[in-house]
Amino acid sequence: MNITFPIKSTIDTRRSARSYKMIAVEENIMKSIKDFAKTMSLPFEHGVEIKFFNADPTKTLYTVMKSPPNNVAFISETDIASISKAGFIGEILILFAHSKGLATCWYGHYKLSELERLMPHLQSAQQLKESNMGYGYSKGVTTGRRVICISPLGYYEDNGLRLMDRITKKTSSFKRKEIKDLLENPNEYDKLTDDILYALDLGRKAPSAANSQMWRFGFEDDFETITVAMPVGYKHFKWEHPDVDIGICASHIWLGLIDKGYNPIVTVNEELGRVVWKLSI
Repeated sequence: MNITFPIKSTIDTRRSARSYKMIAVEENIMKSIKDFAKTMSLPFEHGVEIKFFNADPTKTLYTVMKSPPNNVAFISETDIASISKAGFIGEILILFAHSKGLATCWYGHYKLSELERLMPHLQSAQQLKESNMGYGYSKGVTTGRRVICISPLGYYEDNGLRLMDRITKKTSSFKRKEIKDLLENPNEYDKLTDDILYALDLGRKAPSAANSQMWRFGFEDDFETITVAMPVGYKHFKWEHPDVDIGICASHIWLGLIDKGYNPIVTVNEELGRVVWKLSI
């Protein structure tokens, strides 16, 4: 895939935003994002759909912030491998949008009925009843394709931040665990090449629900394959789909390897109730 944005600086500067100006994105910028979504070439097969939609300036959809006019949804099947692929692909688009000067925020606990009103996508009325108390699509695997997560696409408004968001912005949202703390075997740290460390550094900067950073890095094939997965049995206290975050992290590592001149072979499979990404150079 031909990456058309600066990888490291885009990842280093992108942060989730919860306050937006209530103005539409410039037409030429939205066109570039939609064109990017159409031409995106990924290193694995997938059924993820990217769908753009408009929203009203209320707190109904996102509940904690007003919706700007422009938004995007990531749709897939609801098995954990497909959900994780939605995270990988969605993050590539979000990083591209950030490189165009837009703010974004991964959001999984959207108001399903409001999203259906704004962007009809469900196959039956029954699917509305399968949501998590009305927020997000479901607690588990369901039939049919669903919106896994959505994100605003807009211009950041600093004056609109709540006090709690201002505190979070200055503290936890910027904190990242060190690479060594994220290795399945910390003793392997000294065996890693500079290129692998570069990719893992970008991986550790991926966004995650409540900044939980649940990913762990392992190695196979004499350190030529990086594995990315949650610990076996991991459960997030609030977010039902942490495999989305694993896909996001894997996308950062993939971009890091591309930035170093590699063309990684990527596989994603379910193992022991979780998704395991493997990136081989």
